[in-house]
Amino acid sequence: MKQRALGLALGYAADQVFGDPQRWHPVSGFGKLARVAEGRLYADNRAAGVVFTSVLVGSVGAVGYVADHATRRRPVLSIAVTALATWIVLGGRSLGHEARTIDAQLREGDLVAARRQVTHLVGRDPSQLDENGIARATIESVAENTSDAVVAPLWWGALLGPAGLLGYRAANTLDARVGHRTPRLERFGWASARFDDLLNLAPARLTALLAVVLGDNARGAIGAWRRDAHKHPSPNAGPVEASFAGALGIRLGGTNIYHGVVEDRGTLGDGTAPSPGDIGRTARLASKVGIGAVVTAVAVALVSRR
Repeated sequence: MKQRALGLALGYAADQVFGDPQRWHPVSGFGKLARVAEGRLYADNRAAGVVFTSVLVGSVGAVGYVADHATRRRPVLSIAVTALATWIVLGGRSLGHEARTIDAQLREGDLVAARRQVTHLVGRDPSQLDENGIARATIESVAENTSDAVVAPLWWGALLGPAGLLGYRAANTLDARVGHRTPRLERFGWASARFDDLLNLAPARLTALLAVVLGDNARGAIGAWRRDAHKHPSPNAGPVEASFAGALGIRLGGTNIYHGVVEDRGTLGDGTAPSPGDIGRTARLASKVGIGAVVTAVAVALVSRR
């Protein structure tokens, strides 16, 4: 649909120009709502997690659906609703800003600041990371979040409009909040984690494909994707990080520490170990992938039927 396609394009442009809203960010507000709901619905079993995920994602998706259908006969309002929803859920500009900030800190030799800044992107313990470790963490996060915060929202927006945009962001936010394998959340967060995995199956592979097409080393990206993606514990982060590693000619993965737990993420790619100089290259590839994603989303929206 033309209205949806134009709304997606305008929302993407708004994110690139303005970034995330500095105050009263709806995603932040949803996170607070999720915290309240978790306090009321939490139980140490999967059934409670299914209710928690269904109620929150369903409610947010319903808001997008009602807004979309209420404005269908008013093209300007319909475009505005889709553009606003797209701007709200995308995080491409903010992701690039974080990468450039860490890049600058490492260039200036401010390791303490870089360790603090990288916690905005990753959940691993940064206290023992050297410059190359921070570079690897940043690159892996930029790759994965290009899929989660740019490609996936645009994909679901193209298919389902504002309902897809808002519903996806809600599901992804819940996964970040409760989808951890800790004793408290192992069962309660299961539904959020698995639903987020399901929603990202297609977008993650589209991200990997765009990295192949738009990167500097298509053969390396395809090879790393096919050979190494399965080594990653995440079914969606694996293809994305592997294709980025191959496209950039570097080696990602390895051992990380999350909340005191050591986790082996496998070895992705067969190039050199990443260094701070690779952060800027990664950010540029992520930007290209974002452009490819919005072009794809617009094309999908244009051929979709009501």
